[in-house]
Parts: sequence; C-alpha cells; structure tokens
Amino acid sequence: MNVQAWTFVLVGLSFALYIGIAIRSRATSTKEFYVAGGGVSPLANGMATAADWMSAASFISMAGLISFTGYDGSVYLMGWTGGYVLLALLLAPYLRKYGAYTVPDFVGDRYYSQTARFVAVICAIFISFTYVAGQMRGVGIVFGRFLEVDIKTGVYFGMGIVFFYAVLGGMKGITYTQVAQYCVLIFAYMVPAIFLSVMITGNPIPQLGFGGVDAASGVSLLERLNGLHQELGFAAYTSGTKSTLDVFFITAALMAGTAGLPHVIIRFYTVPKVRDARLSVGWALLFIAILYTTAPAVAVFARTNLLRSVTDTPYEEVPEWFTNWEATGLLAFDDLNGDGRIQFTGPDSPVANELTVDRDIMVLANPEIAGLPNWVVGLVAAGGLAAALSTAAGLLLVVSTAVSHDLLKRGFWPDITERGELVAARVAAGGAVLMAGYLGIHPPGFVAEVVAFAFGLAASSFFPAIVLGIFSKGTTREGAILGMIAGITLTAAYIVYFKLMHPELNSAEHWWFGISPEGIGTVGMLVNFAVAVAVSRVTPEPPAAVKDLVARLRVPRGEGEAHEISA
Repeated sequence: MNVQAWTFVLVGLSFALYIGIAIRSRATSTKEFYVAGGGVSPLANGMATAADWMSAASFISMAGLISFTGYDGSVYLMGWTGGYVLLALLLAPYLRKYGAYTVPDFVGDRYYSQTARFVAVICAIFISFTYVAGQMRGVGIVFGRFLEVDIKTGVYFGMGIVFFYAVLGGMKGITYTQVAQYCVLIFAYMVPAIFLSVMITGNPIPQLGFGGVDAASGVSLLERLNGLHQELGFAAYTSGTKSTLDVFFITAALMAGTAGLPHVIIRFYTVPKVRDARLSVGWALLFIAILYTTAPAVAVFARTNLLRSVTDTPYEEVPEWFTNWEATGLLAFDDLNGDGRIQFTGPDSPVANELTVDRDIMVLANPEIAGLPNWVVGLVAAGGLAAALSTAAGLLLVVSTAVSHDLLKRGFWPDITERGELVAARVAAGGAVLMAGYLGIHPPGFVAEVVAFAFGLAASSFFPAIVLGIFSKGTTREGAILGMIAGITLTAAYIVYFKLMHPELNSAEHWWFGISPEGIGTVGMLVNFAVAVAVSRVTPEPPAAVKDLVARLRVPRGEGEAHEISA
C-alpha cells in the first residue's frame, strides 16, 4: 500500500479506538465530567498526563526545532521536563488534598474572593486557547500532508474528533482515551527513531546512536553534522547563539509554566489519594522521559538526512517526498541563482539560501526522507494526531469547566442543577472546539513557539498565585488578584508587541535586556510575585478560616479536607 492508504488505515483504526473508549466511558455526572470520578489509578493517570502534556509541540515540533537551532533548542528539553519536578514537589499533592475540580476553584476559595475566581477563569481560558492553537495547527499539518487535503480541512477533521469524545466523555472519557493515545504516540515516535538510529549509526538505541559514529563517514555523528553545517555556511550545530540570560529566562518560564498549566494540574484531581498524586507525577516523568531523551537524537538524524538528501541536488531530480511536502506549502524552493540546483545554505555562505523548510514538518517528513517503509510513515501520522488531539481535549475541558463550574455553578448561577451544569459543560466544550479550530487555522506562530507562549502565560499568572496560596498564609486576595493581572498583562503585551504587532523588531537588539518573547514569562512571574507580596503587606490580613485552610493543606495526610473547610 502507498503512504496515503497506510495513513487512512492507521489513523482510522486509532480514531475508532478513541471513539469506542469515549462511548464506553461516557460521563453521567459532573464529577465524572470534571475529574473522572476521582478514581483513576496512578499508572493510568501518569500515562494520561504524559499524553495530555506531550502535545503536538513535543511530538511534531520539538525535534524539528532542535534540528534547526541545535544547542539552543536544549532550553525546551530542560524547561519542559524540569517543570515536572516543581509540579511534584510544590503543587500536585497539595492541590489534590484540597480536593476541588479546577484551578480557579482553588484560587477563588483560597483568596476568599469571587473576583479572584473570575480573574483565574479568564487566565485559564486565555492560556488554554493560546496552547490549543498550536495543537490544531499540528492536526492540520498532519492531515494536510498525509490525507492530501488543505490545512483548513485538516483542522475541521480534528475538530470533529475532539468534539465527539471531549463533549461526550468529559474527563472520564478523555483520561482513558489519553491512555490509548500515549501508547499510539510513543510507539509511533520510537519505531522510526530506532530505524533511523540503525541506518545512520548501526545502534538500535537512539539515545546511544545520538552520541555514536556516523556509519557513512566513520566519524562522530555530531562532528559530521557540525562539518556539514560549516561547509554550508551555518554555525556549528553544537554551538549556541542565545545569550545566557535568555536561556535562563526561557528555561525558567517553561518550568514554572509546566507547574502552572491548568490542564496538567487538573489531572491530579482524578486520583483517589494525595499519595497517588505523587505517584502519578513519577509515572508521568518516566513516560515523558522515553520521548524526551529520544528527541535530540531524532533531531540530529532529521537534520543529517535533510542536508544529505537535497543539498546541491538538481530540482528535476528531487525525491518524491520533496514534491509531496512542497504541495503543502510548508517546503519551498526558490532558484535564486538560476542554476536549477538546490542550495540549502546558511547566512555566512556566498550562495543565498534557496530552500525554505517549515520546522514543524521535520519529524513527519523524516521517515520519508530516510526511505523508511510506508507503514512507518503512516504510523508517524497517527502518532502526531494522537499527540495533538490528546492535549487539545485536555485544554478544551479546562475551558468547559471554567465556564460551567467556575462561572456558572460557583458564580452567576449557584442554584443550577447537576444536570443543567453537565449540559452547560458540554455546550461550553462545543463552543471551545469551534474557537480552537479558528485559532488552528490562524495560529500566531509555529507549534512549539505558540506552546512556549502558553507556558509563559501560565508561569506569569497561575504559578505565583498557587505557590503563595499553598505556602503563605499572609497573601491576601488583593495581592493575588493584582499579581495575576500584572503578570499576565505584561507577558501577553510583550508577546503581542514583538510577535504580532512588530515582528520586524523581534530580535535580540530590540528585546528588553535581550530577553525573547519565549522567556518573558519569567519576568511576568517575578512581577506577579513582587506585586502580590507588596500589596499583601498593605491590605487587611486573610480571615482566620483561610489561614486555617492553608495550614491544613500542608499537613501530609487526608485529601479533600481543606476543601470541606472552605465549603
């Protein structure tokens, strides 16, 4: 069978599996819709968390980003994985003990304020829609290439699938669907990685092949890649161009953002006990590490294959994969010197670069570039869709619960029945799917970049509010509200200014102190902390019941007790 036929078969089978699980796991109560009934095992929750968090950015875009930026791309590996250490130590057990449904629920009760709750709801919706834009773009790219439809049509397909199992099953359906999606995405990621490692280095373990010898030249693979780069006028692959300050700020923003993402935090409300929340984080780290330790190797394999495959090749003789991706508009050749040959060159080369490659296609195109079997290519397509759809579903559930539970049940309509709340949650999820589709068609950047912005927004808004809420009895509602507003406003304004309003100024010479939009979330986080602490010192102390809530949160036993106190 050809690539398209294999893709139809494998994607179709995986979608049938997801839909079957959603039907079997249909939510019948608000507790099942919001937190899967609170009875998910740590192993299953760890796997679902890994799928929820390892989005299209991890599967599709991260290795492509590293393949283009080399050493500079390591900030994503450090930041995204390091954030789970913060999550395990600082947040997950305490929030599980609190026993609420959502992050705005915790913020509203801890800061004894409906205003704080509504600010948290706005932050959650803003972060989730920013994040989901990257996921839906990833869906469009996969469908656009492998099912030979345009990206818009691909996004519409993805919307339909997510709508079905997110609206029908809620968190219960999403959780068990994500377990299946993790199995699909990790298998789809590792199979071509193993193939490529054997072909390029002779070692079947990608993590070891990454530091091994290039079989074609007999020298170290990284040394050979550095040589190819320098021959073409690029900087050495293993050298960095980002400033140390920017690397630090990006890494910190991604770490704090990971620990503050509402769709990740909500996963720890689905397990029975506080101890299970800690175990879930441990399992999630293990499952994430499998992909994240493989990604640098995949990036090197992809970069090496691309440079070898098309550099100085006559355009009339390009392989089939080249023309297939060219048809999507994500790869383009412009014969600047009129010699009919492809020069993929760096800024220091005397020949202008004639090949434009969207970094989001690198992982998806890698098996085709290497000439792997067609079923492997189709498997990668199914894995990319699993990664994008699993995260999209989790994000859309955050939006749904923010509207139905935090705005309606805990805000404007406290007397709403459970059935009415469940209907409202499903309607909100449907509306969120439509908005996500629009953002997928009109994203503000490539997948990993958009996701990095979402992490920065989470770091600058939720992370300080949650940390202070758990560990500081004296933080007041006024401090928390103004801190969240100041942090997320600064971060969002900086990103919008450089990425949307004035992209021509998006360079280190124009950034504040050389801090990129991907790293500005750290500045927003520090501003949030500073404002919250300063305002709390000049405003009335929290009520005694709130101080008691904070004290009980830090007692390492029981779960849900603090929530019962505040109710």
